Amino acid sequence: MKKLLLSLLIFFLLPFSRADEGMWIPLFLKYNEAEMQQMGFKLTAEDVYSVNNHSMKDAIVLFGRGCTGELISSEGLLITNHHCGYSNIVSLSTVENNYLHNGFWAKDKSQELPCPGLSVTFLVSMEDVTERVLRGTTADQCEVDREKMINNNIAKLTKEAVKGTHYTAIIKPLYYGNQYFMYINETFDDIRLVGTPPENIGKFGGDSDNWMWPRHTGDFSLYRIYADKEGKPADFSLNNAPYQPKQFFKISTKGVEENDFTLVFGYPGTTRQFLTSEAVRQIVELQNPVAIHQRGERLDIMKKYMDQSVETRLLYSGKANSISNGWKKWIGENNGLIDAKAIDKKINNEEEFTQWVNADAVRMEKYGTVLQDLRNYYALYEPYLIGNVYFSETFPAVELIAFAYRNVLPLVYMSQDKNTTNEQWKEQQEKLLKSVESFYKGYYKPIDKEVFSSLLYHYFSTINTKLIPSELMKFMGMSRSMFDQMADRIYDKTVFSDYKTFSSFVEKGNKKEFAKLGQSEFFQLFIPAYDQYFGNYEGMVDVNNKINLFYRTYVAALMEKDAENKRFYPDANLTMRVTYGQVKGFSPKDGKEYVYYTTLQGVMEKEDPNVFDYKVDPKLKELYGQQDYGRYANAAGEMPVAFIASNHTTGGNSGSPVLNANGELVGVNFDRVWEGTMSDIHYDVSRCRNISLDIRYLLFIVDKFANAQNIINEMTIVE
Repeated sequence: MKKLLLSLLIFFLLPFSRADEGMWIPLFLKYNEAEMQQMGFKLTAEDVYSVNNHSMKDAIVLFGRGCTGELISSEGLLITNHHCGYSNIVSLSTVENNYLHNGFWAKDKSQELPCPGLSVTFLVSMEDVTERVLRGTTADQCEVDREKMINNNIAKLTKEAVKGTHYTAIIKPLYYGNQYFMYINETFDDIRLVGTPPENIGKFGGDSDNWMWPRHTGDFSLYRIYADKEGKPADFSLNNAPYQPKQFFKISTKGVEENDFTLVFGYPGTTRQFLTSEAVRQIVELQNPVAIHQRGERLDIMKKYMDQSVETRLLYSGKANSISNGWKKWIGENNGLIDAKAIDKKINNEEEFTQWVNADAVRMEKYGTVLQDLRNYYALYEPYLIGNVYFSETFPAVELIAFAYRNVLPLVYMSQDKNTTNEQWKEQQEKLLKSVESFYKGYYKPIDKEVFSSLLYHYFSTINTKLIPSELMKFMGMSRSMFDQMADRIYDKTVFSDYKTFSSFVEKGNKKEFAKLGQSEFFQLFIPAYDQYFGNYEGMVDVNNKINLFYRTYVAALMEKDAENKRFYPDANLTMRVTYGQVKGFSPKDGKEYVYYTTLQGVMEKEDPNVFDYKVDPKLKELYGQQDYGRYANAAGEMPVAFIASNHTTGGNSGSPVLNANGELVGVNFDRVWEGTMSDIHYDVSRCRNISLDIRYLLFIVDKFANAQNIINEMTIVE
C-alpha cells in the first residue's frame, strides 16, 4: 500500500512540461512555480499558499455555498460577483426600497445591511491525508468493507483535527478516491451588504449576454465580514466589529494588456475531465437536450410576465436567474463538445489506452477490463439518466407540484393512515399552515399555470413510454390544449386557486377532506412520478457508485500510462484551487476574431430602451457623455469594462480574484465564454476563456457613479 501511494503521489506532483489547462492544488504549487515565472509571475508559490506564514490564500473566501470572494481592506471588506449575492439582494429589497433595481451604497458602517443566512468560509489549512484515510484497506477487500473503513478513518481524522477549536474539518476524495485531502475551515456568519450597483449595471445584458463575449456587465457587489471582539466568528450582533484579515489584496489601476500573466484563485465547483466517450455521448445526446428544452420554456414564460410589472420582476428575478444559468451553459457546452469533436477524441484516446494495456501482461491483469466495465455500466445507467432528467426538469419545476409534494402530501398520507392520532394530524396541519403563506407570497399563478401546461405537454409527448409509471400512460398523446384545460381545472377550480381559498381549506379541513384531496386529478398526476423517481433512486445510485469505482481504476491507469508526458490535476470539487494563464483574445469561428477587452462604449452601443437587459442607467449615460474617467481610464482614454484570459475556470470561480504578475487585483472573474463552456469536460485552449470584470470599472462605478468615496478610501490602490 505504501508503494502504491508513493507512486501515485509522484504522478500527481511531477513537474512536467507546460499544460494548457489545470486547476492546481495550492499546497503543491511549488511544482508549477518555474512555469508561472516563465510566463511572467514575479512572486513565488510561497506567496500564494504558505503553510507557516500569511499568504494570498488568507484573503480568499468561499462566499455562500458556491462562489468565491476576496478581501480588499484591513476592515473585512470583500468583493464578489453581483450574481453571487443576487438572492441576498433580492431578499433585502422591497418595492419601496428596491436595492436590486436602484442599487445600494452604505455611506458608513452603520448603514450596512445584515444578510441573514449568508456566510463566508476561510481555508485555515489543507493536508494530504491519503495514507491515513486508506489505512487498513487492502487491494482485495470488498468495496463495502473498504468504504466502511475509509468512512471510519475520516470520522476519526476530522474529529481529532478540530478538537478544542471553533474550526470545522472536511475530507474530500480526489481522482475518484486515489487521493484524499483534509481541509480545516473557519466560517463567519455575520456578513453585511456594503454596496451593489443597480441591476442595469450589475446584470447588464442579463440572460441575453450570459456566457457571451463581448461582455459589458458590472458584475460585482461589496460585503463586509464582522466578528466578535476577539476576531472570531459570531452570530449577528451590533457589538460585532469589522473582521481584521490576515491578508488582503492591493488593487492595481495599471490594467492588463494582451499576453499579460493572470492568476485566478478560488473555489471551482465541478469538472469531469476523465469521462469516457460513452459518458460524454449520453450528456450531449440524451441529458442536455431535455434540460435545455424544459428550462427554455420556463424562462420564456417567466420573462413574458416579468416584463409586464416591476413587482413580478422582483418576485421572479432570483428564480429566473438560477434557471437560466444552467440552461444557457448547457447549450454552449453541447455546441462546444460537438464542434471540438470531443467524443471522437475520447474514442481515439480510449483506443490508444487499450493498445497500451494490451501490450503488457501485468497491465492486462490490472486494467484489461476497466473500459468495457465502464461501457457495461453506462448501458445500465442510461435509462436512469433519461428518466431522471425528464422527471427533475418537469415535475419539481412546476411550483405548485413541488409545494404540494413537499408540504401538502404528508398531511394527505397521514389522513389516509388509520394509525395517525389527532395530535399528530393537528401538528402537521399547523406546519402546513405556516408554509402556505410563504409559498403564495413568492408565487405568481399565471406563470406557474403556463409552465405546468408547457412542461407536462413536452414530457408526455417525447418521453419513451417504457420510462414512465403505468398510472401515467393515460396522459400520453394528450394535446397541448388538453393540458391547458387541465391547468384551468387545477389552478382555477380547486382549493389551490389562491392563498385565501387554500389557507381556509387547510385551517378548516379535516382528515376526510385531505384524504379525498389525495385522490384528486392533480395529486394522481404527480404522485406516481415521484414514487417512480424515488423508487429508482437507490438503483441509480448503486450503478453510479459502480461507475465511480471503475473510474478509480481507470484514472490510476491513465496516470501510469501518461506519467512522462502529461501533468495531472484533480477534478474541481469546491475546494481551493489556483489556475493561471494569459490575457488573450480568441477566434471562435473562421473569420471571427474577438479582442481581449471591452469598454463603456460597448454598453452604449448595446443600449435598447425596449429590452430590459439592455436598458442603460441614465447617470451612467451622463458620465459616458462627460468622458471623465479620471485615473480609471486606460492609455487610450477608454473606460475598460471586462477582459478575457486563458485561465481554466468553472462554476464556483464566480467572484474569484484575478491577479497580475505582482499579486495585485486587476479583475474579478465572473463567467466563461459560451464557446468554451465545455471546459468542464473537454478543455480547448484555443477557445476556452474566462471573463473578468476589469477592476477599474468597479472603481469607476463606486467612485464616479455612486460617489461612495468612503469605500474607495478604504482600499489600497496602486497606481
